[in-house]
Amino acid sequence: MKKLSWFNKVMFVLNIVLTVLTFVAYVLPFLAPKMFPLLSVLTLILPLFLILNALFFCYWLLQLKRQIFLSGILLLLGITFISKFYKFSSSEKAVEEKDFTVMSYNVRLFNLFEWIHSDDVGDKILSFINDQNPDILCIQEYSENAKVDLRVYKYKAVFMEGNQIKTGQAIFSKYPIFNQGNLHLVQDGNNVTYADIRIGKDTIRVYNMHLQSIKISPDVNEISEHVDSLNQQKSQLVFIRLRDAFRKQENQSEILVSHKKRCHYPLIICGDMNNSAFSYVYRNIKGNLNDCFEEAGIGFGQTYKFKYYPARIDYVFADKKMKVKSFKNFSKFEYSDHFPVLTRLSFVK
Repeated sequence: MKKLSWFNKVMFVLNIVLTVLTFVAYVLPFLAPKMFPLLSVLTLILPLFLILNALFFCYWLLQLKRQIFLSGILLLLGITFISKFYKFSSSEKAVEEKDFTVMSYNVRLFNLFEWIHSDDVGDKILSFINDQNPDILCIQEYSENAKVDLRVYKYKAVFMEGNQIKTGQAIFSKYPIFNQGNLHLVQDGNNVTYADIRIGKDTIRVYNMHLQSIKISPDVNEISEHVDSLNQQKSQLVFIRLRDAFRKQENQSEILVSHKKRCHYPLIICGDMNNSAFSYVYRNIKGNLNDCFEEAGIGFGQTYKFKYYPARIDYVFADKKMKVKSFKNFSKFEYSDHFPVLTRLSFVK
């Protein structure tokens, strides 16, 4: 430290502060949000911390300074987090007759309230689904009022709530559904539905989840304006809202985890978690299942339309009794605030 210039001393102090924040973010997925609800916000920006640590690593490397070890060791400790944020390669397996595909898509009510200024959004989504032709389709924010015809699917499990405008979650399947249910989450219209499905001689349970939103706008400029407005009132309301959302998500995830423990079939859990892959909620729900993006995805795996940041908050988790053969996120298909994801699976022989 004594041999550093004054500028490098400032940089090293900043590096130490970043190291502490990053380490805290590493630990938070193992701690329930109700213990430190506001600190849980750090898990949302962990990718930024990793990028900044990489920049500090390069900065010290170019100067051949031993301070390089601080960020270097931290990056090594967080190597498993990197694969959740970005996959460098993917090896798609050959398609076989017994494979089956699962799609998850938050359709935002098929644009029922015209967030997108177009009259044919529902038709475009339907055409896309028909083109991809998934064997099992899980839809969040489903609406029958939009009159999107999904009769190609013989079997369905649809649970709706509301008075004039009914919304909810839906599971459509080309395979027989012989049991279905709804976990009755009480907060803000969120829900988890499930269906037991027979695929040949095998039986699986599919959960379709839509957890509490943290209500962050997809437009960064809108966020800045909103924060400026709140600063004139009470900016702490933002943190209160985030705190409450994390607590609700934790409660909702506990309901799902408790329910799935009583299931003896191989599981698939998919849907809109409204949280990052670095969160406690993600770790709790995923359990010992495979994250299909990590197994067979490539790139950032973006599933939410957030300006300047490739947010991944929609997931497909598959039982280890299944092989993940491919995974795709359709980030060019912009007919909702979420992007659809599709995975191809087969049973391990």
